[in-house]
Amino acid sequence: MSEEFLSPLQITAYRLSKDTGIPQTRISAIINRRVTADTALRFATYFGTTPKFWLGIQDDFDIEEESKKLKRQLNLIPKVSDNAA
Repeated sequence: MSEEFLSPLQITAYRLSKDTGIPQTRISAIINRRVTADTALRFATYFGTTPKFWLGIQDDFDIEEESKKLKRQLNLIPKVSDNAA
């Protein structure tokens, strides 16, 4: 979020917190972790996007992080096409 919105628009986490009514601690957590539905709705209103945009970014991030963690395990799972004969 910082690279896509805050930095280009020169908005600080403090300003975003004040403008959206989201506690600054939650803004920091979002920058470092998760976007909730409540936050997605507020960000969508503030930035003129959609809530699904924010939740989609969160989903992409979550999938990428889990893929890194599970890479070895996922490589051991056979593909259904490998079992077809």
